[in-house]
Amino acid sequence: MDNTSRPRLVDGKVAFVTGAARGLGHAIVSELAAAGAVGTMFDILPQSAAGSVPDGWIFHQGDVTNEGDVGAAIAGLQERHGRLDIVVANAGVVPPWCTTGELDIDEWRRTFAINVEGAAITLKLASRNMLPSGGSIIALGSLNSWQGHPQQAAYVASKHAVLGLVRSAALDLGRHNIRVNALGPGPIATEALVGRVKDRHAHGGATVDEALLAMAEATALGRTATEADVARACLFLASDLASGITGQLVPVDAGKM
Repeated sequence: MDNTSRPRLVDGKVAFVTGAARGLGHAIVSELAAAGAVGTMFDILPQSAAGSVPDGWIFHQGDVTNEGDVGAAIAGLQERHGRLDIVVANAGVVPPWCTTGELDIDEWRRTFAINVEGAAITLKLASRNMLPSGGSIIALGSLNSWQGHPQQAAYVASKHAVLGLVRSAALDLGRHNIRVNALGPGPIATEALVGRVKDRHAHGGATVDEALLAMAEATALGRTATEADVARACLFLASDLASGITGQLVPVDAGKM
């Protein structure tokens, strides 16, 4: 289905997406734009890293852990559009794998600063601008928001925290017609994931092809989920089709078993 024939599920809505320069964030922006949304792409990377900015969108470079940067981006969006309907707290980082006994506490703090504090700052500042008309907030959790993973204590703990934030914010904001949900992607062959597999292969782990095949074979669909799968799920949660859903983690994992 091309962009011109897609249902415009969020036509005229105004969105703010963090971590939007590439990967899942860029795929989400593209999906929202194709469905009629306009808004702001926010990332610590420069606009040149994004490659493309859809019509009706602008790019704002800033640090998601800095309230001033996030606040300035949202203020600019409000000045241009006068409203905010959709927020996607996507910015995140996956730290290097290590055992619990080898935890690097500086890396732990960095992971929580971006994955948890960044999401909290985004929800805090964005929700204030959504009070007049309501809307939908989607945070990027993970399947690791509810299950553990060896050698990834910092990442898993941060994604558990994101789900706690989502569930609490949903209770705070529901009376204002603001829905708050999380997406729980399974393994997705992003550039970042492939890079991590290559690093592990250099230290005796499986090759990229072997690792991706093993991930695919561990799913009901016989494939890993894709960035497009996650972006479409995000569009669903952002739209009125999900009007009765809040405080939930929606898995997008191709039926990981």
